[in-house]
Amino acid sequence: MSNESLAVIGGGVIGLAVARRAALDGLSVRVHRTSGGQERSDPGSYSGGQERSDPGNNPGLGASWVAGGMLTPHSEGWPGEEQLLALGLESLRLWHGGFLDGLPDDVVTARESLVVAVDRADAADLRTVAQWLSAQGHPVTLTTAARDIEPLLAQGIRHGLIASDELAVDNRKLVAALESHCEQLGVRWAPPVDRLDDARVGVDTTVIANGIDAPRLWPGLPVRPVKGEVLRLRWRRGCMPVPQRVVRARVHGRPVYVVPRADGVVVGATQYEHGRDTAPSVTGVRELLDDACAVMPALGEYELAECAAGLRPMTPDNMPIVRRLDERTLVATGHGRSGFLLAPWTAERIAAELIGARA
Repeated sequence: MSNESLAVIGGGVIGLAVARRAALDGLSVRVHRTSGGQERSDPGSYSGGQERSDPGNNPGLGASWVAGGMLTPHSEGWPGEEQLLALGLESLRLWHGGFLDGLPDDVVTARESLVVAVDRADAADLRTVAQWLSAQGHPVTLTTAARDIEPLLAQGIRHGLIASDELAVDNRKLVAALESHCEQLGVRWAPPVDRLDDARVGVDTTVIANGIDAPRLWPGLPVRPVKGEVLRLRWRRGCMPVPQRVVRARVHGRPVYVVPRADGVVVGATQYEHGRDTAPSVTGVRELLDDACAVMPALGEYELAECAAGLRPMTPDNMPIVRRLDERTLVATGHGRSGFLLAPWTAERIAAELIGARA
């Protein structure tokens, strides 16, 4: 049992994953939740006139609150992104290999992904990706009967790529479950901090894991906010059933994904360089609805339950920044679109740094 202590700045999926792993290793852990400039109840979201009743309803999760929860390294991969693919595949193995231990079964909402081609150019792209993955020893399955696999697809969509080991999680349920598990392990909660020195009080090591705000605590970190809009569509009586797998596509060159939830689907996601603006735009919401319904027309009968925009912590090369900054400080940020996917890998990487420092 270690007598060492750790402060984690950031209460999103990355911070919580790091905190839980450290607590399992016997460290005394304190988590400083952060507002991130993005409260869950701010004007940057619309909840359809209903109070949010999701578990873990704490402010300040930032990008973790507005996320699709896809764990899809194969279907998001593209030639030239070999390093990011390798990290994603390693982290997906950790998801399958024990990261979900101690968490409720219902945090997982899908256990397969289907990437579909809307036109001939998309079909050519699918073949390119499949060949690229196969050449690296990660084969996926191509199909010309996509509607047999997912009946909600629009007529005329035939070509698809199947990634059978990919997952999706309910981002909000997962964060709540990680919070609960952390509490069971003795993790303590603390207020936000504006200065790194404030978090260092009384602990041996500090991990900066507060996403887009990391450069405020450690100037020079190459992290910037990138806006992404996400919709939640709720199933209604009489509608076609919720799809059972993640469905991804490109419509008029725009990427769109549909991710199952217990009560409907999450649709995303746009991407803009708009600073810290978190107000959903009419254009972004309209395009997401149009594109989702072009892929799955039956979604047009679902209830539009929520529109929201989050800020992804992006880096110039799209690779996360997970490393030691000095003897008492580590950083885990810059995960971009892959925060949920890379949470287990990040937790293991930070744990290895902490163990190495004790050796």
